[in-house]
Amino acid sequence: MKPTRHIPSDKCLDNTLKLLLEGYLFIPNRTKKYNSNIFRTRVMGQNAICMSGEDAAKIFYNKYRFRRKGATPKRIQKTLFGENGIQSMDGRAHRHRKQMFMSLMTPDRLDQLVTLVKQQWFMNAQVFAKKDYAVLFDEAQLLLCQAACKWAGVPLGKQEAASRAMDFGKMVDAFGAVGPRYWQGKCARRRAECWIKEIIIKARIKSIPVRKNCALYDITWHRDLKGNLLEPQIAAVELINVLRPIVAIATYITFSALAIHDYPHYRKSLQREDNFTHMFVQEVRRFYPFGPFVGAKVRKNFTWKQCRFKKGTLVLFDLYGTNHDPKLWKKPYQFRPERFTYWDGNPFDFVPQGGGNYYEGHRCPGEWVTIEIMKTSINFLANSLLYEVPPQNLSYCLSRMPTLPKSRFVISKIKVKHA
Repeated sequence: MKPTRHIPSDKCLDNTLKLLLEGYLFIPNRTKKYNSNIFRTRVMGQNAICMSGEDAAKIFYNKYRFRRKGATPKRIQKTLFGENGIQSMDGRAHRHRKQMFMSLMTPDRLDQLVTLVKQQWFMNAQVFAKKDYAVLFDEAQLLLCQAACKWAGVPLGKQEAASRAMDFGKMVDAFGAVGPRYWQGKCARRRAECWIKEIIIKARIKSIPVRKNCALYDITWHRDLKGNLLEPQIAAVELINVLRPIVAIATYITFSALAIHDYPHYRKSLQREDNFTHMFVQEVRRFYPFGPFVGAKVRKNFTWKQCRFKKGTLVLFDLYGTNHDPKLWKKPYQFRPERFTYWDGNPFDFVPQGGGNYYEGHRCPGEWVTIEIMKTSINFLANSLLYEVPPQNLSYCLSRMPTLPKSRFVISKIKVKHA
């Protein structure tokens, strides 16, 4: 029997405060310190193993080794994911629920959503172009909320669109927060669940019209493995799990605008080549911070690379560090879209929204949506919108989770070129 390898241990009573203070760099700081892509620590009152890199991704997304049930802290369920949603499921029940989400990702449905986003950009730009200035992140959140609700079949009043978009944003912003940001996210979650739950109930008693082949219809009438309709509360959580991630793409759109601003020599390529736009999108997703890490629990005792994993142990997999791993990416802290010219589509070295298999694993089913909406939005910014970037604080802090340019990217002297 091979001896178990000594895993570096970050000795402390509890590292939760350091995790919140260091944010995206909590795991990378320690993998560098210990010269190891795996180490032990203690966070959220429990022992944990942190891992980074391609090999770690391959084992982390092995459904026989890890489970998601019980891995997501309640505080995150009460803000970001919702309670008893797909993120906390495993096995047959997870695969069954995942098929419902994947059925929303057909080429026809993706085309419908992209068309709606494109139309919403042109409509909303006509409005914010009349202002002295616009905050791009806020405008992107609003138009994505409007497009997502239209696509999903969710009724959204003109007067409530801004507040609903803001609530989706607050849920995301509460991820790594304590204090006011966390409570704002928790209250936003409650408001959104009450709103969507009422719509689900009305759809079931047919007091509102619901078209077929939309997320509202599919989730309203989805049946679990026992043949039962989802409880209205759980159906609301899952419908929000469709809408919220679309609105969250506003973060990537804002970072895309920052990249265009910081690396203006790429603008001409964005105006000429669709394939380059795809590479640009991928590099924005790799280079800029989005999700810091994801968690799971060990399903049963096993040994991997001479490291012993005990049943029930919390394991955190480093998304940000893997996307900046110098063993995987040449000069990882340089922004270079060209690096994706010959990328082979490896699902374990490029993990901005998780890794592994879409259909059976826990990789985000909305990743295709993210890519297509980003391409559409970048195309609009590069080809259809004239604007200036006035002096502002465009820095972003890696200790804040999630992070964003501090000014949220203000633009002025805005003109829409053509529709």
